[in-house]
This record gives sequence, structure tokens and C-alpha cells, in this order.
Amino acid sequence: MQKEVLADLAKGQQPYATVLGCSDSRVPPELLFDAGFGELFVVRVAGNVLGASIRGTLQYAGVHLHTPLFVILGHEGCGAVEAAIAEQFHGARHRSRISALLALIRPALEHLDPSLPAAELLHAAVEANVRSMVRQAIETPEAHARMKEGVFQLVGAVYDINTGAVRFLD
Repeated sequence: MQKEVLADLAKGQQPYATVLGCSDSRVPPELLFDAGFGELFVVRVAGNVLGASIRGTLQYAGVHLHTPLFVILGHEGCGAVEAAIAEQFHGARHRSRISALLALIRPALEHLDPSLPAAELLHAAVEANVRSMVRQAIETPEAHARMKEGVFQLVGAVYDINTGAVRFLD
């Protein structure tokens, strides 16, 4: 059966969803969503952030692959979000390219209370980052056009590494 699936996929792909997730090795979207070959178009980058190349990749998924579902997938204990918290609230400094990546997360942290216990702050920051990326993705002209067509859904989710559960955000 796998040979038949691979032969079909060699002709082209038609994934049912595009997933923007963190590059953390503990968070493989295909395994989390029990997806087979060709079912997901996966984009992974530390902190599941929307930089220029990621935006272009998502645009490709929408325009050329016509995936109807987009998922922004963060995860509990995200090291990139933790590093952004350290920069934002504790004066930590990172190498230039890491800092540039963290700069994409830091706006999501602006309304968080830095006096929260570290674990609570990280939990809130992970969710705030996912929500921020969803807002940014939904504001693109392509997303607006596809929403008007009624063929597009964009959702945020957080994976809990400890339990294996994926929680979809409102």
C-alpha cells in the first residue's frame, strides 16, 4: 500500500492542512495529528514565528496547494519563547540572528505580567505567541480573500509535551 501512496504523491501533493510549528524535535506535527504521507504541509521554525520566508511558504501553501486548514502550533516549554521572555523582562542578550528571531516573538509578550511565576509566565507567553502569529497570518490579503471564498480556516493550538494533548485555542 505504501508504494501506491508514494506513487500517487509523486504526481503531486494535496495536503488537507498546513501546519506552522516549532522546530523543537519533540513536536512533530505528522505524529501529533496521526497524519500519513502527503496529508500535511509542514513548516517548522523555532518559536513558530512568521518571518519573511515563512510567510512566503504559507502563501505558497494557500495559493498553489489550496490547503483549507492552517494551524499555528506552539508548545509548552518552548525554548524560543523562554529566550524571548529572558530578553524582554530580564535583559538577556543572544547572538544577533537568534535575537532577530526572538524579536518576532517579543511583541506577543508586551501585555504579560513579568511578575508571574516563571512556569505561569512561560505558559501565558506560549499561548500569547500563538495568538499573535494567528493574528498576523489572518491579516494577510490572501487570508482575507480565501476567507471570503469560504474555503479557509486558521486556528491556533498548543501542544503539551507532558501529556501529549493538543489544545486548540478559541
